[in-house]
Amino acid sequence: MIDNRLFLSSVFIAFCITTAIAQDQPAPPPAAVDYAAATEKLRAAVEHEVRQKQLPAFSITLVDRDRVVWAEGFGFEDADKTVPASADTVYRVGSISKLLTDIAVMQQVEQGNLDLDSPIQTYLPDFAPQSNSDTPITLRLLMSHRSGLVRESPVGNYFDPTEPSLAETVASLNDTALVYEPNTKTKYSNAAVSVVGAALEASTDQAHADVVRQSILEPLQMDHSSFVVSDAVAEHLATGWMWTVDGRRFEAPDFLLGTGPAGNLYSSVVDLSKFLVCMLNEGAAAASGQPIVQPQTFRQMITETSDPDGRPQGFGIGFQIQQFEGEIKIGHGGAIYGFSTQLEALPERGIGVAAAASLDGTNGVVRRLSLYALQLMKAAQDNRPLPTYQTTSPIAPERARQLVGRYREVDGRRMTTITELAGKVHMQRGSHRYELRASGDEGRIVTDDVAGFGRPVKLLNPNQIEVDGTVFERLPDAPQADIPDRWKGLIGEYGWDHNTLYILEDQGQLFALIEWFYRYPLTEVDQNTFEFPDYGLYHGEGLTFQRDSQGRATGVEAAAVQFDRREVGTRDGKTFQITPVKPIDELRAAALAATPPAEAGDFHDTDLVELISLDPSIKLDIRYATTNNFTGAVFYKQPRAFMQRKAAEAVVRAHQTLKSQGLGLLIHDAYRPWHVTKMFWDATPGELKMFVANPASGSRHNRGCAVDLTLFDLESGQPIEMVAGYDEFSPRSFPQYPGGTSRQRWYRTLLRNTMEAEGFSVFEWEWWHFDFAGWQRYRIGNTTFENM
Repeated sequence: MIDNRLFLSSVFIAFCITTAIAQDQPAPPPAAVDYAAATEKLRAAVEHEVRQKQLPAFSITLVDRDRVVWAEGFGFEDADKTVPASADTVYRVGSISKLLTDIAVMQQVEQGNLDLDSPIQTYLPDFAPQSNSDTPITLRLLMSHRSGLVRESPVGNYFDPTEPSLAETVASLNDTALVYEPNTKTKYSNAAVSVVGAALEASTDQAHADVVRQSILEPLQMDHSSFVVSDAVAEHLATGWMWTVDGRRFEAPDFLLGTGPAGNLYSSVVDLSKFLVCMLNEGAAAASGQPIVQPQTFRQMITETSDPDGRPQGFGIGFQIQQFEGEIKIGHGGAIYGFSTQLEALPERGIGVAAAASLDGTNGVVRRLSLYALQLMKAAQDNRPLPTYQTTSPIAPERARQLVGRYREVDGRRMTTITELAGKVHMQRGSHRYELRASGDEGRIVTDDVAGFGRPVKLLNPNQIEVDGTVFERLPDAPQADIPDRWKGLIGEYGWDHNTLYILEDQGQLFALIEWFYRYPLTEVDQNTFEFPDYGLYHGEGLTFQRDSQGRATGVEAAAVQFDRREVGTRDGKTFQITPVKPIDELRAAALAATPPAEAGDFHDTDLVELISLDPSIKLDIRYATTNNFTGAVFYKQPRAFMQRKAAEAVVRAHQTLKSQGLGLLIHDAYRPWHVTKMFWDATPGELKMFVANPASGSRHNRGCAVDLTLFDLESGQPIEMVAGYDEFSPRSFPQYPGGTSRQRWYRTLLRNTMEAEGFSVFEWEWWHFDFAGWQRYRIGNTTFENM
C-alpha cells in the first residue's frame, strides 16, 4: 500500500522539477554536506599514523566539487622540528607530475599541434630505440604506458644524480631496445612520459616546465607549485627522509630527475586541491570557470584503456583508473626520494583527496588514509554511520616467537620468512618486507606498516601458517648450503649512497633488492645474465654483470641503468681499519690523564670474573691486545676477557647451548677500561662515530656488561663466516643488513637468538655486540686488566 502523503510529495517534487526545466531554470544546487564529524575521525586516524609510523610531515586536503572541505598538516616540515607542517607545506609529489604533463599535451592536441595517434617521430624525428615491430609508438601509447619502452632511461633515470637535460635523457633511449612490442602489454614507464614531455617542448618551442606553468599552474592559481625549486616552493619545502630495511633514516637527496616531466613537480595539498577541483569539474578552473581542457577531452583522459582483446588496463591517458566500492576512482600516486603522495577522486560523487608525507616509500599508509577519507566523505554524503579506522598493537613476545621461522608454500615454491628484532616482527613475502602487528581482541595478526595494511597471517599449528589464505609449511631450522662459486663474485652492493642495489642470495635463489624496498628473484640465463620476474617495477627487463679477471663483478647494468660496485667494508677475511684522527700514542696519554664521568645513584658491587675461568672451552681472539683491529694499534697489555659475574655466567650458558650444534663462542672483547673507550672515540672520524661509544656517557663495555663475539666451529676451530667481519664500520654490520647469503644471515640470527635467550640484546649497529640486561646498574670502570 502506498502512503498517500509520500505519493503526493513525490508528485509535487516532480511537478516542481518539470516546471523548472520547462522554464529553463537551473535546478537548485544540492545542500552542502556537513563533513565536520568525518574530518574529526580522519584527523584522529592521521594523528595515529603519524605517531606510529613516525612520519616526519604529513598534509592532507579534502575537496567537495568546488570547495575545500578541510586541509591540515601534521608533524614538522623541517629537519630540526621547529616549523610545524601545514596545508601549505610543499612536497615533491613524484608521479602526480605525469598528470600535468599529459594535460598540457592534451591542450596541444585540442589546438591541433599534436596528434595522439601519429608516430612519435613526427615530433621527435631522431627518437629511435631498437625495435623489431612495425607498430609505431604514439603519444597515446606513451601516456597510457603501452609503448613498450624501458621503465628508466640510461641517462637521467631515477638513480642518476647528474641532472642531465630532458634532451639528453630522451636521446639515451636510443641505446635501449623495446621491452615489449608497442600496444601488447602495459608497462609503467617514467622514460615514456619523458618522451611525452619532449614532444610537448617540440610542439611549443618552450621548456616543459614553462609550458605547464603557463597553461596549468597559473590558470589554476597553483602559486606554490613548480617543476623547479622556485622561491615560492623553497619557502615551505619539507625535508624529505629516506629509510632502509636495515634500520637507517637519512635526509633524502634533492637532485632533479632527468625524467622531469614524469616526476619533478613540487606542490602543496592546498595547490593540489585546486587541481582536484579542476578534475571534479571536468577540466574547468574554479577561479575563472574557463576550461583547462574541454570536458570531452577530460572524459577521454579518464576513459580506461583496453588491450587489443578488450581487457581493461587500469590507465586512461595519464590517470590511473580503478574501482572503489563499486564506483570509478581516478587519480595517481607519487613516490620520489623522501616523499610519498596520493591524489584520488570519485568523479560521480564530486569528491577528492590529496595527501603527502615527507618519508620515502610510505605510499601504503598515505593511500590508506586517502581511501579512508573517501569512505568518510561518502558516508557523510549518504548520511550513514562513519566507518572506523582499524588500528593495531605490537605482537606479544611469546606469540612472536611462535611465528618466527622460514616457510614454503604447500604444493608451491613461494617462500615466507618471519623474523623478530627489538620487539618488531617482520614478514618477507614476495617483493616486500612487512611488519606484522596484532589487530583486535580476537588475536588477529595483520600486516601494518608504511607499505600496506590488512593482509592476515594465522598460525595454524606449530609447523604451518596461513598468509592471506595461502598455507605455508615451516622449513627445518638449518643453514643453507654455500652458494655456487659463479655467484660469489656477484654478491654485494652496487650504485649510490642515495639508492643502493643489493645482489644477495636466499634459499638457493639470487635476488636483487632495488630502490631500497623491492626484492625480486632473478632467473639465471648465463653466469653474467639474469632476468627480473614477470611482475614488479622492472618486468620484462634484465641484468648483465661485468666481471674482472678474478671473476668478481665490477658493475651491473640493471634495467638499462649502469650500477657500479660499491666497495663496502672488507673482503677475504681482512680486518677493517680506519685512519685515526690523531696518533694513538698521543691519544693514549690524554685518555689516561682523563677522568670517567661522575655517576650518582645506587649500583651493584663490581664483580668482574674472567670468562675462561668459568669455561676454558670458550675461545678468545682479543683484537685490542694486538694490532689486528680497526685502528691498527695495541690497547690492552693482556689478551683477557672479563665480565660481571651474572653476565659471564649467561655467556657460558650460551656457549654450552651452541655445543649441541657443533659450535662455540669466540670472544673479541668484553670489559673495556673507560680510557680505551675515550681513545676509540677520539681516534674515529666524525662520520663513523656511530660505531664507537661516547666516553661522556660511558660504554656498556666499561660496565662489564657488554661482549663482542662470534661463532666458531668446534671441529675445525675456525670462525664462522658472517655477512661482515668484526668491527667493520659499514652498514653490513647492522643486525638487519639484508645482503650477503642466507647461510651467513642464518648464523648471524642463530648467534642473536642464542644470546637473547640468555638475557642479552644485540646493539642496533653491530651484529657482534651484545648487552646484558640490567647493565645500567653497574658503574663505569677504568681499571686495567693487569691491575685487577
